Amino acid sequence: MTIRVLLADDQALLRSAFRVLVDSEPDMEVVGEASDGAEAVRLAREQAADVVLMDIRMPGTDGLAATRMISSDPSLAEVRVVILTTFEVDDYVVQALRAGASGFLGKGSEPEELLNAIRVAAGGEALLSPTATKGLIARFLAQGDGDDGRDPARSERLGALTGREREVLVQVAGGHSNDEIAERLQVSPLTVKTHVNRAMAKLGARDRAQLVVIAYESGLVRPRME
Repeated sequence: MTIRVLLADDQALLRSAFRVLVDSEPDMEVVGEASDGAEAVRLAREQAADVVLMDIRMPGTDGLAATRMISSDPSLAEVRVVILTTFEVDDYVVQALRAGASGFLGKGSEPEELLNAIRVAAGGEALLSPTATKGLIARFLAQGDGDDGRDPARSERLGALTGREREVLVQVAGGHSNDEIAERLQVSPLTVKTHVNRAMAKLGARDRAQLVVIAYESGLVRPRME
């Protein structure tokens, strides 16, 4: 199946470069370009995009607002947003993850990293952060609204999870794949996938990236300052 990619960036030169790269792959195609967030939301809907490569800083409706609009629209539930930013150490990155983005990449990433990020986002398999580790995200979450970054509402919702689902959630927050989690917990990858899907449903998470955010915000996983 061809992955339908939408490019959202106010710099035409960057969009052109991304288009050439994406269209060179046999399993993906660019279905539209947007210069601001509002246009990105409209085109995501009109072009049935699978993945949106979203710049954060754009005139008018920025990438953060656009990500919120996409993640809150039931008709766009299958759309995955990958944030592209010049500044990876940026509080907007975490806000975007909270808003529903599947992850983020620096604009200086290697071409193969970007292409892999698109494929991973389309498959919903992992948090996208090849160059910025989960530890960075954890540090920003620790600087959240509360004294320790813990969200009481998130913590309360964890009560709906079974013991095994909580174990799997901890592993997901550690950045491990289904195969790695299966090996660690001595179960099958299919069993892990089932637990992940059930945890996502119970916690209202769109994908694994959101599960990572919930794990930290709830206090289930504590940030490590490295």
